[in-house]
Amino acid sequence: MSDDALSLETRPDLPDALRPWLSQWPRESWTRPDLHPTAQFWLKMHDGFRIQQAEMRRLGEAGRAAGADPLAVHPRLIGLLGGFLQHLDHHHRIESGHYFPQFRALAPGIEAGLALLDQDHDVVHARLEQLHAAGLAFHQAAQARAPAARDALLRLADVLEAAAPLLDRHLDDEEEIVIPLIAVRGGPAA
Repeated sequence: MSDDALSLETRPDLPDALRPWLSQWPRESWTRPDLHPTAQFWLKMHDGFRIQQAEMRRLGEAGRAAGADPLAVHPRLIGLLGGFLQHLDHHHRIESGHYFPQFRALAPGIEAGLALLDQDHDVVHARLEQLHAAGLAFHQAAQARAPAARDALLRLADVLEAAAPLLDRHLDDEEEIVIPLIAVRGGPAA
């Protein structure tokens, strides 16, 4: 598969070669009580990101409604966005700097999949920077009670919508590599 086909922006899913244990530990088995605690924790973290992202998108859409007051969604949306950006950036740093090197030692054949996930982190980080810039513009306009607050909110909503499919794809793909790996080979050291 070409690099373009594996790009986070275009790939529909991962080739089986990058997720070798998925057939042994398919998604339907991830609710089993004997799933490794690290895998369970990983899934909970990712679910938290999905929930936060969905709520931010909902708030952005609420701001699109005719006559909607951008100041009504401002505190909740900016609070969620700040936590989301910080948490996701920290999460990716821990994965790339701590967990992925340990996974490489546990299963050297997984290198290509982990390298792809590291590339995804770079793409997602660029989107986080866009979200930060759009969020800051909205926050500043709302704090100043400027008429531009509505336009800034609409821009933030657009950036949230554009980022969502990339983050969803990355989370799904990372899970399909990492969760079965942990289930088969065990978790890394804490």
